[in-house]
Amino acid sequence: MNANITREAAVIGLKEYNKEPFHIQHALTVEGVMRWYANELGYGADADFWATVGLLHDIDFEMWPEEHCTACIPLLEKLGASAELVHAVCCHAWGICSDVEPVHEMEKVLFAADELTGLIGAAARMRPSKSTTDMELSSLKKKFKDKKFAAGCSRDTIRQGAEMLGWELDTLLERTIRAMAASEAWMLAELEKQTAGA
Repeated sequence: MNANITREAAVIGLKEYNKEPFHIQHALTVEGVMRWYANELGYGADADFWATVGLLHDIDFEMWPEEHCTACIPLLEKLGASAELVHAVCCHAWGICSDVEPVHEMEKVLFAADELTGLIGAAARMRPSKSTTDMELSSLKKKFKDKKFAAGCSRDTIRQGAEMLGWELDTLLERTIRAMAASEAWMLAELEKQTAGA
């Protein structure tokens, strides 16, 4: 799998269309999570590709929310991204604002984990540590069942993602906690670097 784009170019492209630190943080979080999953699931050779897809998956969302997963196509093509990267980005919101269906396991992981990172991040902010590193699955499951908590994070999409992967919901939740915990320190340092002077 080839993104046909360096990480440096991907970051420049992301920041051209995303100015809010929240959106940059989400992009970096999903980048870290996708890299972790690539290594965890035996796709280590493609970890850079998985990570780049994670970094750029919402490139159009801040400026063109009504055209999400459509407006991204010319933006990614302008960056020189490969057709497989464009496809992966377009299918991450399948059934919501995209009719491009996830096919590769990487695309299914992105579909499943994207929404879940928002829920886990919101749950982490409620913890005394403000961190995912000490989060337990049981704690997240309580937040998942509370429909009023982080109501914008679709539980149906998360469940659909787990089913798409052929995983139990608990497996998806637990693995994504681990992915976020493993990449949290890197993400925070990278966020500070990318938003310095913003």
